[in-house]
Amino acid sequence: MTKPFVIAIDGPAASGKGTLAKKLATHYSLPHLDTGLTYRAIAYSMLEHNIDLTDEAAAVDFAEKLDFAQLDPELFASHTISEVASKVALLPRLRGILVSIQRQVAEKLPGAVLDGRDIGTVVCPSATVKLYIIADMETRARRRYDEIIAAGMTVSYNDVLADLKRRDERDMHRSSGPLKPAEDSYLLNTTKLNIEEMFEAASQLIDNERAKCSGFR
Repeated sequence: MTKPFVIAIDGPAASGKGTLAKKLATHYSLPHLDTGLTYRAIAYSMLEHNIDLTDEAAAVDFAEKLDFAQLDPELFASHTISEVASKVALLPRLRGILVSIQRQVAEKLPGAVLDGRDIGTVVCPSATVKLYIIADMETRARRRYDEIIAAGMTVSYNDVLADLKRRDERDMHRSSGPLKPAEDSYLLNTTKLNIEEMFEAASQLIDNERAKCSGFR
């Protein structure tokens, strides 16, 4: 391998991109970075220190000290952290710093699988393969609801549905790195797919695209 093999996976919350990214990373023996965790980590720190969510200087300070090796999915899994992360992700200077750090992960050999909302458009516009994962709103809400309940937390399905609608609105209309598919991304609708079916469809696209590229052996 003479250049990083990068798989960029974008899509809205609860579309299945995170589960798929982990499975693909294992299959291709690549590091995996859930970029959403980087924003959740900042959100967690802001809440822990009781800092106003619009305090961009404080958010940037936390980002500059962020250790990717210490990102804890379980610690940042709460519904509240998820909601706050979506809000701090609107801060342009914070996004700039986190994008720079995320990009460094992708630039190292052998490459990486990154999932988020602006991977194919901003973080890794030259990724080997770009996937954009979607699912209908009700399916996504049910998936997220089931995740929260399985984690032992209490929430109503309607609250989860309303939250996803708000997050989509924020993510798709923010001024910096809005959620949208890259022009050269493959669209994968996971509404009616289980994880194995998602993996089979994605790996087929990746293998086909990888075979076209030079620099990989």
